Amino acid sequence: MRTFLVGLVFLIAAFVLMGIGALLFPLVIVLGFFLRIIFAFLFIIFAIWLLGKFIIFIWGKLRG
Repeated sequence: MRTFLVGLVFLIAAFVLMGIGALLFPLVIVLGFFLRIIFAFLFIIFAIWLLGKFIIFIWGKLRG
C-alpha cells in the first residue's frame, strides 16, 4: 500500500508540474520574442560602434 501511495503522489506531482509548464509556455514564447528584439538592438549598436572605430582607425592612418 505504501508503494502505491508513493507512486500516486509522484504521478500527481508530475501532472501538476506538466500543468504549470503548459501555463508558462506562452510566457516562454513572449520572452523569446523580447530577447530576439533586445539582441538585435544590441547587435545594431555594436555594429555602429565598430563602424565608428574603423572609420577613426582609417582616418588616423590616412592623416599620418
